[in-house]
Amino acid sequence: MKNKAENKPHFVPDKLKNTGIYTKASHIGRRTKDEFGFINTPVYHGSTVCFPTAKSMRDRDAAYTYGLKSTPTIDALTDSLSELENAAGTCLQPSGLSAIISPLLAILEAGDHLLITDSVYQPTRIAATRLLSKLGIEVEYYDPLVGGAISQLFKSNTRAVLLESPGSQTFEMQDIDAIVEACKTKNIITLIDNTWASPLYYQPLSHGIDISINAGTKYLSGHSDLLLGYVSTNEKLWQQVSEMNYIQGLSASADDVSLALRGLRTMPLRMERHYESGMIIADWLEDRPEVAQVLHPALESHPQHHLWEKSFSGANGLFSFILNDYTQEAVDNMVDHLDFFGLGYSWGGFESLVVSFDPTSYRTVTKWEAPGPALRLHIGLEDPRDLIADLEKGFERLRSFKS
Repeated sequence: MKNKAENKPHFVPDKLKNTGIYTKASHIGRRTKDEFGFINTPVYHGSTVCFPTAKSMRDRDAAYTYGLKSTPTIDALTDSLSELENAAGTCLQPSGLSAIISPLLAILEAGDHLLITDSVYQPTRIAATRLLSKLGIEVEYYDPLVGGAISQLFKSNTRAVLLESPGSQTFEMQDIDAIVEACKTKNIITLIDNTWASPLYYQPLSHGIDISINAGTKYLSGHSDLLLGYVSTNEKLWQQVSEMNYIQGLSASADDVSLALRGLRTMPLRMERHYESGMIIADWLEDRPEVAQVLHPALESHPQHHLWEKSFSGANGLFSFILNDYTQEAVDNMVDHLDFFGLGYSWGGFESLVVSFDPTSYRTVTKWEAPGPALRLHIGLEDPRDLIADLEKGFERLRSFKS
């Protein structure tokens, strides 16, 4: 939680308010003149902060009072993210999952009803089942394609709706504007996991959503070497969410915050490359005889492409595709021997990844029906030609596999 002292430093100069994203990412969160000319904000490792006088300590009259509340390193990142998110404030979290759960704990209490998209990130579902339900919060899942008809699911105790668009693994696009409009008529709080688009390609708060959630572990980091989450809110909920963040003792390590700041500098360039390479490979996959369907919102063939085109200004390197009727053993033989695709659950780094998935075991409202196994790809920063050649060899193994 940020200290509200008037002498707290600000890391977003007015000159950056109307600049392009490349300029903003290069200069935001820096105070070079105050740091003896050094370009990067120093890494402040600290818990105790000493006050100049006893009175200033009693009045908490200082820019910083305790390391858990904030440091110059943390403020450099949170101020930068708040600017990108068009938010009243931003809290850091030790992981993306923590960033999902903390604001829910801030706004919900026993007896409240929470709606969550059925296409949500699976750990969110596990946390909702094992933690929120245990606290007396009623959790219900909804069809991600429900749109404005979500109002039919509202109850007298419905307090919040948690969106994720596109959906984790299966990439359904929600009609976010219609859902937000329905929620506003009943004063229902809206939250969204916006990790896929990031604030570069979609600004939830500018579209009327109350709380934007991101896993900084992914594209903000960009190098698969840190765990971080963040929560950005509008003015109405900032105090409530930031207080819960502090009460839970949540923060992020100084080193990870510094690495995230470094990642921010190149994030627009990296996202552009992920987007471009992802589209090249998604287009190529659509023509493969082994592939039944490519699930990429930026493709015109995607069933909800119009919703992506309406609100999002870009995409990234993460998407899925459905194979024709091959055995799981054949699929394993395909992915086990890929040269440039690692087998890993996370994404957003410079490396390409692949994971086989089947959501039938955990979906509760919608039914996953596919002609064959599904794979999710993260397209990294490698040359797309090399990735295509790697996948082509994988498809050869898939076709020739004998059980």
